[in-house]
Amino acid sequence: MAGKKIAGRGVVMVAVFIATFMTSVEVTIVTTALPSIISSLHGLAAQSWIMSAYLLTMAITTPIYGKLADSWGRQKIFQWGVVVFTLGSLFSGLAPNMGLLIAARALQGIGAGAVMPLTFTIIADYYDFQERAKVLAFNNTAWALSALVGPMIGGFLVDNLSWHWVFFVNVPLGILVFILIQVAYRNDNFTPEKLKMDTMGIVWLSAALISLLLGVEFLASSLPLSFGLFVVTLVTLYLFIRTEKRVADPLISPKMFANRTFSIQIATTTILSGVLMGYEAYFPIWLQALYRVNATKAGLVVTSSSLMWLVASFFVGALISHFIPKKISLFALTILLISYFSLCFASLEFPIWLFYVIAMVNGACIGTVNNMNLILAQQLAPAEMMGSASSIVTLGRSLGQTVMNGVYGTILNIVINATRGSIPFAKINEVISSSSSSARPDPAMAQVILNGLHGIYISATVILVICWLYNMTDPLKEIVKE
Repeated sequence: MAGKKIAGRGVVMVAVFIATFMTSVEVTIVTTALPSIISSLHGLAAQSWIMSAYLLTMAITTPIYGKLADSWGRQKIFQWGVVVFTLGSLFSGLAPNMGLLIAARALQGIGAGAVMPLTFTIIADYYDFQERAKVLAFNNTAWALSALVGPMIGGFLVDNLSWHWVFFVNVPLGILVFILIQVAYRNDNFTPEKLKMDTMGIVWLSAALISLLLGVEFLASSLPLSFGLFVVTLVTLYLFIRTEKRVADPLISPKMFANRTFSIQIATTTILSGVLMGYEAYFPIWLQALYRVNATKAGLVVTSSSLMWLVASFFVGALISHFIPKKISLFALTILLISYFSLCFASLEFPIWLFYVIAMVNGACIGTVNNMNLILAQQLAPAEMMGSASSIVTLGRSLGQTVMNGVYGTILNIVINATRGSIPFAKINEVISSSSSSARPDPAMAQVILNGLHGIYISATVILVICWLYNMTDPLKEIVKE
């Protein structure tokens, strides 16, 4: 199918574009509405689960849907995901209390677990290797658009209607995507296979992901519990790997990881997605807490990164066709290492404009490498495992962001507590969360906050070094071609 002019392909790509926007805007638009949701449902104690429930169920179901798509076909699984996501959105908007809202968000995540990876798989089905990078770049505009307009849409809906509409807005979009795929999607070359479900593989992988994400969730509040959950993660992950090596039709085939270059793509996209959170979450905090920049200007740091990610994605195809992937990754990782190393020793007088430059560098480098990782993973995996390969990339991105966001938060708290001396932690928290109209914090308190931020970027630098060294072991020494 790839590389041919296919009737209805444009309509399918419109559906994919809308689906990408619908699922990616969910994060930014909901974040804007959180204060109103907490106030309305009186759920401050459980507010973190509004996002965690969505991420958890999405992470668990992503590899399962990838396997099902390879066996039963893209259309059925994609439409199922759209229906479940849309129902989850509807129930979230109707939720009368925090418990039911969290349950509805979990349902949304179950749907997103199918929609997000299969957008990549459908693109791979419809376009050949040479065209794929351009189409993925176009599809990335939906992600960039969601990052730019999500907070504005969320703010408008909350201010003029209510927080319920933050979820209701997805319902007509979901219905439209379902109809477009039903009318236009064709995959005449696909032959459904009889699938023997890898039940124990699903059980062990789900247990590993649940314990990992819960362990991250409890890092800041209970280190012993978190450590115990991480032990469970290691045990269940070992059992999962052992199961996959033994069963005839594994959930995630070890055959894919027999290719070292494929494994490096998955590891790299996971690590860089985690590094991404280092500036997306903490550059605005740095600017607002220490420089008293207002929220709008601080938010432009993330916006500038998103725009550069989008621009860079249009050059990925040309880069892959002219350079060995290993060289592209090592060059981008070296640039990232230089930028993060500078943050490890940045003083209180570090120029504000440099934050925007570093954010743009991050967007360009991570955007280039992450898109290359996806394209190569799809190309290097066996054709019958295209859906699984796409879902593994999506899972890696989700896990990288979720895990490192929790790790960064824990590092910030640990370093602040270790260096604050007699300064009350509550006072430091007050300074970080106070408005931009306040005066800059006194030098001693500012230094404590800066120490915590240094801890975050030192950890990011360390994992970038690990990623650089791992990419050095890539045995592929030629340009990848179809």
